[in-house]
Amino acid sequence: MANSAILALTTEANQQLAEQLASTLVERQLAACVALKPVTSIYRWQGQIERSNEVQVLIKSHPTLAAALEEAVRELHSYSTPQWLIWPAGAGEAYAAWLSECCAIS
Repeated sequence: MANSAILALTTEANQQLAEQLASTLVERQLAACVALKPVTSIYRWQGQIERSNEVQVLIKSHPTLAAALEEAVRELHSYSTPQWLIWPAGAGEAYAAWLSECCAIS
């Protein structure tokens, strides 16, 4: 797909950590844009059902940066086992061009 993008999803423990992660990914040109949204997560962790307030982090990037993006998130993330979901996405021509311009693609 000529106008391709990726969307990657993780969460962070709070707004400050999410903003730090987002800013670093954009500064390193691994992401063109990162959207942050407060969420309540209910999940199983170490045999227990947990509930926590987190910040959802939706990362928009170029497909060629998928591996570098995942590596950076694992390096920077505050969780020992961060959520990491990634999927391909189609993008409008203008948005895809902007995304490519913002990301350090080779």
